Amino acid sequence: MSSEKITVTVRLVRSFEHCNFKPVVYHDVDVNQSVKEFLAFLQKDIPSKSGLPPPFKKYTYDTLKIIHQAHGAKTNDLVVSLDNDDQLVLKETNTLKEAGVAHETEMAYFKKEDYETFKKNPVMVW
Repeated sequence: MSSEKITVTVRLVRSFEHCNFKPVVYHDVDVNQSVKEFLAFLQKDIPSKSGLPPPFKKYTYDTLKIIHQAHGAKTNDLVVSLDNDDQLVLKETNTLKEAGVAHETEMAYFKKEDYETFKKNPVMVW
């Protein structure tokens, strides 16, 4: 398998209600790696990332969802779209490429429990 390197933006979502998120850009991401491998990389990288405030470094993230593809329509939601979870939430068994991640894809990285709670009552508190 040839190595395809892309650039992706991972939006670390700390709070859906307060629109508290921080984007982090990753260059040279191999699209042929599994989503599980990329999640393991993120869990190791985020706590040591310079420039991130401590609350973002210490938070427990566990789910990736595609927010936006390059040259595609953007959602009007401030943090992440609440639609199409079955298509946009990345499954650990797929490769990034199989999951639909391409060059300049933007993804949200969040705690699934917080996301499910917000979906039940999607109200912003700011």
